[in-house]
Order: sequence, then C-alpha cells, then structure tokens
Amino acid sequence: MRRRSLLASMTSIAACFAIPSPLQASTDAQRERLFEALKTARTEREGRLAENAIWNWWLDQAPTIEVREAIDYGMKRREAYDFEAAEAAFDKAVEQAPDYAEGWNQRAFVRFLRDNIDGSLSDLEKAVELDPDHFAAWSGMYHVLIRMGRPEVAVSALSRAVTIHPWLKERGMLPPDPDAKRPLIKGKQEDL
Repeated sequence: MRRRSLLASMTSIAACFAIPSPLQASTDAQRERLFEALKTARTEREGRLAENAIWNWWLDQAPTIEVREAIDYGMKRREAYDFEAAEAAFDKAVEQAPDYAEGWNQRAFVRFLRDNIDGSLSDLEKAVELDPDHFAAWSGMYHVLIRMGRPEVAVSALSRAVTIHPWLKERGMLPPDPDAKRPLIKGKQEDL
C-alpha cells in the first residue's frame, strides 16, 4: 500500500515537471505548477525533484540560443575553476539578455567565488527584482550578506528563500524561531 501511494505521488509530481523543450516559452501555468510542487513537497526527495525541475525551467528561459550557450559555457568554466572565463561568459549573457534573471544569478555566484562581494550582491538584487521567487538568488544573498557582516538582513533573505523553497539545503542556517517553545526537558517546558 505504501509503495502504491509513493508511486502515485511520484507520478503526480512528474506530471508537474513537464518541462518545455529548450528555449520554448513557458506559460505562467507551468511556472505556477512547478513552484506549487516545490512548496507542497512532502519529503526532501520530492523537494529535490521539484528544485531540479525549476532549475531546468530557469535555464530553458534563456531568450536566445546565444544566451543559453553563454550560460552553459560559463557554468562549465566555473566547474573547471576558470572563474575569469565563467564571468566573461555570464557578462555576455547579462549584456544580451538584461531581463533574464538566471544570467544575473549565475554571474553573482561566480563573482562571489572571485570575492567581488559588492558585484555579487548587486547581481542578486537584480535577479530577485526580475524573479521575486528565485530562491537560489535569495539564498545566495544570505551568503553574501553574512560575508559583509550583515546577519540580520542575511537571515531575512534566507527566510524569504525558505518560504519559497521549504526544502532548501541552507534552511538549517536559520536561527531558531524565538516564539517557538523548546521540547519538554526533565519534565518542564523551557523557553528559548
């Protein structure tokens, strides 16, 4: 019975992740289904499947083949630790598609890796301006703001990311809720 329930759950999730072919414009309904699947994921595995589908969807939103190629090339160069070439590729993507949030997000990440913290924050701010549900940009903003010594604003950015993506890997970095109560210890309730 449990196996049948899991299979039915996975089938319904897979239906939500029908990703359009590369560069094909997605509808608002597709985007909404992807983010709804992420928000309602019941397990970490379901959350990861939803997250991966959204990453694919974001990459498929590249407005031209040239922009997608620049993003792909930049990601390959970043994986090879050639951060300078990666940033140059992302520069090209941002220049050619200034309304494409993922170009800004990708460049922000490589700028962070190159210790260009101000540039990274600026790019992340642009990414979330273009796509307020870009949980990766919000999460990236957390890391940048922590490095800048701005923990309160950083926690606010991470909270926003976790609201969008409840299974986000960084969710454990959020401080405990001050209004929550600790479990019973030695027979008495303790406050935080």
